[in-house]
Amino acid sequence: MAQVFGRRLPVRFIHTAIIVLAIVPAAWIGLDAVRDRLGPNPIEVITHRTGDWTIRLLLATLAISPLRHLTGWNELIRYRRTLGLLTFSYATLHFLIYLVIDQGFPIQGFAIRYVWKDIAKRPYITVGFTAFLLLIPLAWTSTKGWIRRLGRRWTTLHQAIYVAAALATLHFLWLVKGKQMKPVYYALVLIVLLSLRVILRRRTPRLTTTLPPPGATPGASPPPPLQPARATGPS
Repeated sequence: MAQVFGRRLPVRFIHTAIIVLAIVPAAWIGLDAVRDRLGPNPIEVITHRTGDWTIRLLLATLAISPLRHLTGWNELIRYRRTLGLLTFSYATLHFLIYLVIDQGFPIQGFAIRYVWKDIAKRPYITVGFTAFLLLIPLAWTSTKGWIRRLGRRWTTLHQAIYVAAALATLHFLWLVKGKQMKPVYYALVLIVLLSLRVILRRRTPRLTTTLPPPGATPGASPPPPLQPARATGPS
């Protein structure tokens, strides 16, 4: 059934639908800002909402491989890179809101000095910033060209997505300090996804014709199966 569904919906159409749906939350935030519906602390609201969607898209990216195994719809792997890049886009927006709107960089002169102090001083910001830094090389190396250049090292590099996901969830948990259940739910989803990955990896023999590992911004398409020198991702 999954294969029939995949044939009926063109890949380009699904890619476009994913991108459009991912843009809707950002557009909604902009609309709320224009209509003055962000409440008494608009900066906090837009920071939290962009952070929410960063984690949601990150979890959706990590869910691709388990869903592919469980449903048998191998075409799902085509959309992992799109979700990963959308994750990085929201993470960048989240950070820029903190840097430019909240901290006033570069308008307030030497604000960047205080930004670094803030990142170092407050642990939840340190953790969140570290997660963002981990996503940068994943986004940068998400192309076919980088898959070829890095070979098997590409697979190792993109394992950092799991660390980034854990740090992003910890960032949210640390921020709310038990005042919200939402980050707890995110943490539970992450634990389930990681557990499924371990279980499925043990049950499924490692393939010699590989697909890229689940990452925030994994490479486009896996290398052709007749080229074993290229990166071999986990199933």
